Amino acid sequence: MSVLVLVEHTDGIIKKKSFEAVQYTADIAKKTGTSATALVLGTIANSEMEALGNYGAQKVLHVADERLNELHARAYASALISAAKKEDSKIIITLHDINGRVVAPRVAVKLNAGLVAGALSYPDTDKGFVIKKAVFSGKAFAYVNITSDVKVIMLMANTFPLKQSDGKATVEKLDVTFIDKDFGIKIKEVSKVTGEVSLADAELVVSGGRGMKGPENWGLIEDLAKELGAATACSRPVADAHWRPHHEHVGQTGGTVRPNLYIAVGISGAIQHLAGVNGSKTIVVINKDPEAPFFKAANYGVVGDAMEILPRLTEAVRKFKQHK
Repeated sequence: MSVLVLVEHTDGIIKKKSFEAVQYTADIAKKTGTSATALVLGTIANSEMEALGNYGAQKVLHVADERLNELHARAYASALISAAKKEDSKIIITLHDINGRVVAPRVAVKLNAGLVAGALSYPDTDKGFVIKKAVFSGKAFAYVNITSDVKVIMLMANTFPLKQSDGKATVEKLDVTFIDKDFGIKIKEVSKVTGEVSLADAELVVSGGRGMKGPENWGLIEDLAKELGAATACSRPVADAHWRPHHEHVGQTGGTVRPNLYIAVGISGAIQHLAGVNGSKTIVVINKDPEAPFFKAANYGVVGDAMEILPRLTEAVRKFKQHK
C-alpha cells in the first residue's frame, strides 16, 4: 500500500510544484505508515525520476508512452487508476492546476472516491481526514472531511516550502492498456512560450493593469521583472485590449498564481482579479488612486504614478544586486 502522486514535467524537466506535491505525499505516507509512490508519464530520463527521492518518493512508476508527452485527460486518468490499483493506493494526490482539474475528477468518479480541490493543509486525522481549502474566491476557508475509502487530494501549488534531502527513488516501468477513446482528442498544434519565466511556477511576479496607460509603457514592467528574475502578468482588461497575450492574464477567469511576491502596478483590485492572486505570500500594490480596493488586500502599498515609481524601483533593485 502506498500514497500515490501524479508528477508533471515539461519536455522531460520536472516542475517545481511537482516536487512540492511529492514532498506533500511523502509526509502523508510517513504519518499513515505507508510509502510514497510517484507516477510519471511520457518521455523523461531515469535520472530525473530518481531525483524525486530527494523529496521523499521511494518508488517511481513510469508509463513510457510518447503520446503522454501531451495532456490527454482520459489517458492520464487511466494511467493513474492503473497505478492506484497496482499500489493499492487509498490516497491519491494531484496538483490543483490545469492538468489536475481535468484528471483528478475522472479518477475520483471511477474509484468512487471523495475529492478535495485546492488543498492548503496536510490532512488532520484526529477527527477523520480533514483538509483545509479556500472558498468564495479565497475570502474564506472550509474544512472538508473525506469519509470515503479512497481519497483524492488536489494540492494548491506553492503552499509548502521545499526541503531537499539526499534520497533516491527506484524506477519501475508500468504497462497500461489504453483504449482508443483515451486518445480521442487529436492535438494538432502546441504553442509554447519560451525565453520567459514560467508564470505558473514563478516565485516572483510583476503584474500590470490599465494604469500602465498603453502597451508602449510595458517595458517598465518588463525591466523590473528582469532585474527581479520575475514573471510578468496582467489584469483581464489588459489582455482583452491585446496589450499583452492572454496567457499572462491572472484572475478568476484567467490563471491563478501563488508567488512569494506579487507586485501589482496600476491594477485597481477588482474581486475577479484578487481571486487569482490572493494566495500570494506578499502583495505590493502601486497605484496613484489611494482609494483603490487593492490596497485593502496589500501587505505594502505605494501611492503614486507608476511611470515615475517603476524606473526608480528598478534602479534601486539593480543597485542592491550590485552591492550584495
